[in-house]
Amino acid sequence: MTDAPDQSPGSRAADQRSLDHREIRYGTVSSVEEAAIARGVSVAAVVKSLLVRRGEDDHLLVLVPGDRSISWPKLRAVLGFSRLSMPDATTAFEVTGYERGTITPLGLNLPVVADERMRGEAITLGSGVHGVAIGLDADDIITSYSAIVADVSDS
Repeated sequence: MTDAPDQSPGSRAADQRSLDHREIRYGTVSSVEEAAIARGVSVAAVVKSLLVRRGEDDHLLVLVPGDRSISWPKLRAVLGFSRLSMPDATTAFEVTGYERGTITPLGLNLPVVADERMRGEAITLGSGVHGVAIGLDADDIITSYSAIVADVSDS
């Protein structure tokens, strides 16, 4: 792992979209709970950016609070697809340019689905590099990416 750059890819992308944000730098973590402690936020505020495959070369990002997981039946119903899957780590990197654990919608041109529980919340997202998160208002990311907002998670 290399040291985080002066400004993360996520922060540069947030600047390009004129999103009010802050970088949060911390050490190595191995769980959502550890990330929450390191970032000084609740587990729910550690939003996971999960790459989902709809078809051949057809992917999107699903944003879910850290204390929840994707509900596949709900997500299939929202998207109108009967088959969805999460690609392996190699494919995720090929599609996003980011390693798992750092994936963010920031800097990507992928459709975004955001769990409805994020609305109105201050959240943190991956930044494209390990040990750095982006803190911002969920509504800003939802608006900036024209995200579909729906109930797509389970506890």
